[in-house]
Amino acid sequence: MTISLRGSRRTQTIWPRRVAVLSVHTSPLEQPGTGDAGGMNVYITHTAVEMARRGVAVEVFTRATSSEQPPVAELAPGVLVRHIPAGPFEPLGRDELPAQLCAFTSGVLRAEAFHEPGYYDLIHSHYWLSGQVGWLARDRWGVPLVHTAHTLAKVKNAALAEGDKPEPRTRVIGEEQVVAESDRLVANTPVEARQLVDLYGAAPERVHTVAPGVDLNRFVPGSQAGARRRLGLPRDAVVLAFAGRIQPLKAPDVLLHAAAHLLQRQPELRERLVVLVVGGPSGTGLEQPQALRELAVSLGIQEVVRFLPPQPGERLAEVYRAADVVAVPSYNESFGLVALEAQACGTPVVAAEVGGLPVAVAHGVSGLLVPSHAARDWAGALASVALRPDRRAELAENALVHARRFSWARTTDALLETYAAASRTLAALHEEIAV
Repeated sequence: MTISLRGSRRTQTIWPRRVAVLSVHTSPLEQPGTGDAGGMNVYITHTAVEMARRGVAVEVFTRATSSEQPPVAELAPGVLVRHIPAGPFEPLGRDELPAQLCAFTSGVLRAEAFHEPGYYDLIHSHYWLSGQVGWLARDRWGVPLVHTAHTLAKVKNAALAEGDKPEPRTRVIGEEQVVAESDRLVANTPVEARQLVDLYGAAPERVHTVAPGVDLNRFVPGSQAGARRRLGLPRDAVVLAFAGRIQPLKAPDVLLHAAAHLLQRQPELRERLVVLVVGGPSGTGLEQPQALRELAVSLGIQEVVRFLPPQPGERLAEVYRAADVVAVPSYNESFGLVALEAQACGTPVVAAEVGGLPVAVAHGVSGLLVPSHAARDWAGALASVALRPDRRAELAENALVHARRFSWARTTDALLETYAAASRTLAALHEEIAV
């Protein structure tokens, strides 16, 4: 462990020398916005890099999906990604991954066995599949297990999109086990912290709330006209944007229905309206990869809807800058990084009033929260921002201020404090046992 003396009272904060980060089902090297890659990838990447800058080495364990992937890749100085063979060298659905957890766990334990005991000081698992692996590795290595759920099955099942599949009982039980075994649980918001306690029986003292951050160097304001020119959008267009995985949970269809409703009310907008959808199919969306395009046709708005594949960071920032409003209509979000990224670019957000979005978006200040998924409600909210320049300018200015309250440096500091708390508790337990 690294002992850092901080503050005038010289309190001892124990930071780990090396952290094993578990991310079974998706790699931080993957492009967010398609497959299973999303906000969790962004979270792991930025917090790992920030920890390395503080002298904490990070090794991310993820499942190998190609025989061409190297066993170990460097994500950044001080951050390694270990590709663990577990099952076929191809992407697998999350429902197929539990069968590969034994092989994945074996690979994680084997990697540690090549080093002296005590090589890893702490395990941070992400998503319940990783928590199952972390639970066993924690017991084998005698180190603390910190777990971040990112999404919770019981919460998702309580707010399913129409036609979406509920999360299986296997996952619910798996999450309950991980919650019971983790030394610390990291929640993105106070709402998620309460859900862990109320729905999963987590001990309140083991739940730490740590808000995710945003890359304030990449997501910055810029010229809307320039962004539109580079994306091939008309300068005078009314641009409503969606960025994220194309699946029922993220509800991009809500934006399309709202756009159709808006055109019914104001048909003169058809010449200027652009609905920009950025992302690729994921989850249950893979079952009907063309469903959103077909919906645009059935609603008679195919000529105003433009689809783009997932975009890398700087290009995604251009999408946010080009938009008059960014829509986040999800049925559930543990936080909503897209909302924060858009606001950091100075673009107001209209979001569903669910999960962590009321933290990511300040209602009436940096954007609007919509309490339903009805097309009429969404059309009214989007129009009240996009079609009112003065109101939009006010929200845009406040959005920038709101987003700057969040940073990955701040998130990482809070995570390291959580790691220290878990380490102190485990050390005290060992001392008690020794006595």
